[in-house]
Amino acid sequence: MFDLDNINEIWQTIARNKTRSLLTAFGVFWGIFILVVLLACGNGFDNGIRSQVEGFATNSTFIIPTNTTEAYKGYQKGRSWELNMSDMEAIRRKVKGVDMISPISSNYSYNGENNVFFGIKGSNFGMKGVLPNYNEIDRGKILYGRFINETDINEARKVCVLGKKVYEDLIGADKNPLGLMVKANGIYYQVIGVVEAYNANVSVGGSMNETVILPLTTMQIAYHTGDKFDFFVFTTARGYKTKSLQEEVKALLRERHDIAPTDDGAMMMFDFEQLFMVFEYLFLGIKILIWIVGLGTLLSGVVGVSNIMLVTIKERTREIGVRRALGAKPAVIIRQVIAESLLLTILAGIVGLVIGVAIMAVVAKFVGNTPSPDVMFLDPQIGFSAAIAATVIIVLSGLMAGVLPATRAIQIKAIDAIREE
Repeated sequence: MFDLDNINEIWQTIARNKTRSLLTAFGVFWGIFILVVLLACGNGFDNGIRSQVEGFATNSTFIIPTNTTEAYKGYQKGRSWELNMSDMEAIRRKVKGVDMISPISSNYSYNGENNVFFGIKGSNFGMKGVLPNYNEIDRGKILYGRFINETDINEARKVCVLGKKVYEDLIGADKNPLGLMVKANGIYYQVIGVVEAYNANVSVGGSMNETVILPLTTMQIAYHTGDKFDFFVFTTARGYKTKSLQEEVKALLRERHDIAPTDDGAMMMFDFEQLFMVFEYLFLGIKILIWIVGLGTLLSGVVGVSNIMLVTIKERTREIGVRRALGAKPAVIIRQVIAESLLLTILAGIVGLVIGVAIMAVVAKFVGNTPSPDVMFLDPQIGFSAAIAATVIIVLSGLMAGVLPATRAIQIKAIDAIREE
């Protein structure tokens, strides 16, 4: 279809009316250009939103005890209750599908007084007691040393991991903090690591960057809470539904703490999987809308190409008639018309694709690709698969634009065409 003679003939046909051909090609160019820009912008917002929750386990659920809202088994409503380590063991034993579970004990000083000191320099920061697997749920980047380990838990060691801001404010970003001693709420702890939150926007119980992290057992001993803690987080194993596990966990806790089975107000729950699913559906809706708008714009360009090809067929009625009279088969006429439509569409579409990608690459340089708490638009470029999909759409558009004119061309009878003036 595209040998040198055919390409030359097609090009001459297109070049007969340069203005008309350029205006027609612009419709396809603009359609592909808009599609590329919209896809890139959609990816930019997608990347920006996802960066705000990066590092947090998407299948995690936090459960925090609150006061009961119903009277039950002789207890008045408004009763407070506490979680303990035996609750965690019961959940591990009875609720199948729970992957990781980490109790959390927190302590905050809200009166504005300094509670964490290095030497004479002090500031006000939160404290959090966790198990080692907490860093697999609310992940942090280890800048120095290590995170809490099982030995720290078993021996209730007086060690701590400092959040990045705690380290920078008290010790200084240019100093090695490992082995130094900090005093938190009147007790000295040895620094074993410094951690930076992957995402400072998502936190339960305080940002990791602004927290002194202790072994859970150490914190329980320091604050005389026994085996009790403030709240816990668990993740769902592959193949299990988070919603059903949440109901099982809540039912088990109600049973263990004499809470009414219908008392949903006795626990506060943060379901991060549902939150992430909202984002997923939002992103999906945006992508569908982008493709609808982009393809709609491209379709208008394809219709323009098809109309111009119909006009061209009308102008070349005598030429087509002569070809038919000389023995040209319908397939030859069809190939010729579709080839002209394809060449015009592909040239315009590829130019639109290249320019769109180039412009968004420049925009991405200015916007950047480094996640930040204040950035909601990040690295707005299309992926390789999207570029391939756009190229396929260009080719299919060229075929679509040539079908109707080709059908019209083979309907022309040789004798009628020759008689036309």
